[in-house]
Amino acid sequence: MNRMELVAAIAEKSELSKKDAEKALKAFTDVVAEELKKGEQIQLVGFGTFKVSERAAREGRNPQTGEPMQIAASKSPKFTAGKALKDALN
Repeated sequence: MNRMELVAAIAEKSELSKKDAEKALKAFTDVVAEELKKGEQIQLVGFGTFKVSERAAREGRNPQTGEPMQIAASKSPKFTAGKALKDALN
């Protein structure tokens, strides 16, 4: 499912126009991104949790030359599914 298909599905389920559903989806993704930038987590009970995962700096190897190289520390978004979502899938 791509973004436009998601917008159409949200519009159909919530009886909103596609334009309003797209605004709602954009607002949701913007709020999630802003909170994650601040280092906060977003917990939607029954659905899951969005949080920031931090990776420490480490030494890796260049796959072409085999030379050791330093990989910088980084942050990445992480989603953990909630129990209700897991149960719905199984």
